[in-house]
This record gives sequence, structure tokens and C-alpha cells, in this order.
Amino acid sequence: MLGLGTASADTPPLPAIGPQLTDLGLTLSASEREAGERFLAAHATVDLHCHPGRFFQSDLPFETPTTRAFGPPFIERAVDDLHAGRVTAALFAGVSDMRLLEASAQGIRAARDFGPGEAYADYRRQVATLRKVTTRRYAARGLSVPDIDSAFRRHETAIVFSIEGGDFIEQRLDRVHEAHRDGVRAITLVHYHVNQIGDIQTEPEVHSGLTPFGRDVVREMNATGILVDLAHATHAVTRDAVAVSSRPMMISHTNLASSEAHHPRLVSLEHAKLVSEAGGLIGSWPSGIGQTTFAGYVDSIARLVDAVGIDHVGIGTDMDANYRPVFTSYRDWSLIPAALLARGLATSDVAQIMGGNFLRVLGAVQAR
Repeated sequence: MLGLGTASADTPPLPAIGPQLTDLGLTLSASEREAGERFLAAHATVDLHCHPGRFFQSDLPFETPTTRAFGPPFIERAVDDLHAGRVTAALFAGVSDMRLLEASAQGIRAARDFGPGEAYADYRRQVATLRKVTTRRYAARGLSVPDIDSAFRRHETAIVFSIEGGDFIEQRLDRVHEAHRDGVRAITLVHYHVNQIGDIQTEPEVHSGLTPFGRDVVREMNATGILVDLAHATHAVTRDAVAVSSRPMMISHTNLASSEAHHPRLVSLEHAKLVSEAGGLIGSWPSGIGQTTFAGYVDSIARLVDAVGIDHVGIGTDMDANYRPVFTSYRDWSLIPAALLARGLATSDVAQIMGGNFLRVLGAVQAR
């Protein structure tokens, strides 16, 4: 989650992207688009990080300028879009620090610190919402690789619970085990609030990496079978997590910085390789940072593949809470494999990017 880049729930459904491809800097032939559809019929696919329908705002007991700017949630439409787009699994990310966030000239920031119990109470609210989402038509609960495989066979979308920001853990390691019992299978250690675990990319460093408690959190997540997500974490936090973790990890949504694109949320090649060389993966992110078209996003995916290898790249859309997104509808999910295939990537390589790499990492995290 980065900014206020999507339309409100009151806007009409987004049109199919196909007729607009020229405007987005990319032209795919009818046969190339059909190849993308055929790919989805044959391969399980996963979005590593998303907020479909802005579910995290359901049943809010509070309102902030940021929540008002996002507009009301639209969960049913989002689940229908996931099904129509044939997305096999999606990591629905609750936003742990949402009630603290405000938009500033520098971007999204935490306006204050939490009061006692605030973060945990909001975590419980969002988990309750996630449980309701899994009961909807075309949705299923995604707790494991077999669950995702089953969703693919049944033409459903496995909802994998994820929490963006470990603030709700507070100083209690037992909360990691509680999260696992709740169905959470990935936790992004930090978000926009510098918390008890470590530093964030968009604020000055406070801890110079993971805190001692943050190291314990990583170890506990390894022991419990929850995937460590290092999105929003500084290079130093990532370095420390790699040193501590016995399991592969991911950066769910980012891209490589370049001479043309500088932003705190992008990562250096060295930063990315810390994760990939430890067996993890990086989700390429279709934000408006460093790319202005869908074609530019496909370039970003290819750049990551060239930099860290085909075994370590995935797709993390940040859908419905992204910043100036260049990919805006799950109904167009087939365009990503279609564009990658059109660039000459082998079907087996595209299958790894679109979901296979995540399934490998999740399996390794959950192996006992």
C-alpha cells in the first residue's frame, strides 16, 4: 500500500484494457492476448500483495482523512474481478497501521504512535473481515500450497491472509502464533510506522536495522510457518532478517531503482539480491513510480528477471491501494502473461513469475 491511486467504489467498473493497449504503450495481437488466456487456464497464478476492494476499511469504528480519501470498500466486486480474471490466489493484506496514516507532501506517513491495544484491536477487526471474504462465491481460504492447487482446479481464488505491518504483535511473540491460528500466512514486518520491529524505507532510520525483538519475530515466524515479507523495510532491516532467517523471504511489492527512477520504496540490486540469494523472491510492483504505462511495467518485470534470476521474481500488484497504478483491474490479469510471452519468455519461465516461485517459497516456509 502506498497512496491514493485508484478510483472510488462509486465509479463504474473499469473497462477491459485490451482496446486501450496502444494508449498504454503496448500493442498485443489477438493471438497474443489469447495466449495469455490459455496460460491462465493451464497454470496457477498468485498476486503476492493486494488490498482487493479495500476490504481493510470494512466496519471501521473510526474515520481519518486517509480513509475518507480512499472511499468505501467494494469487496463483492473485487472478488468477482479476481474470479473473472482467473487469479488463483491473492495475498489479501490487512493494513496494521491504517488508523495512524495521513497523506503529506512527502507521501503517506504515520501521524502519531499507537495507544495501548489500538493496533491489536484493529488487527482483530480486519481478520474478521478477511474471514467473511472467504465465504463469498468464488473465494476459498488459502492456508497452504494444496489449498492453492485446489482453488486452481475448482476455478476459485484462494484468499491468503496477510498483514502489512507487525505493529499488532506489540511486544508479544505469542501474537505470531495467534496470527497463524487466525489463518495469516504472511506478515510484512513494517509499513509506514516505524515500529518495534525495525526501520522503514520512507523515514529516517531509528533502529539501524532490526531490533532485538524484531530478530525474535523473524525466528518465531520461521518456527510458526508464516512468510516474512520485507516490503517497506530498509536495506539494513533486510540484511539483518536474512542473517537471522532460516527460511526464504520475499519483498512482495517493489522494483529496482535505476538512474531514471529514484524513490525510497524502490530497492537497489544489492538489496534485491540479499533476498534472492537466500532463496526468496521479489514481487514486481505496477505503481506509478519509475513507470507510467503497462509496457513500462513489463519492462520492470524483465529487469528484475535479468537482475536476480527467473526463480526469484513474482507479481505484487498492491491492487486497490496502489499509487498511480499502471495495472488497474484483475479482469486484465491475462495481459501480464500475454505480454511476457510476447517478449519471448518461455511458458515455463512465465509460470514461475506468475505463481510458481511463490508456491515454492511458501512450501519451503511451511515445510516441517
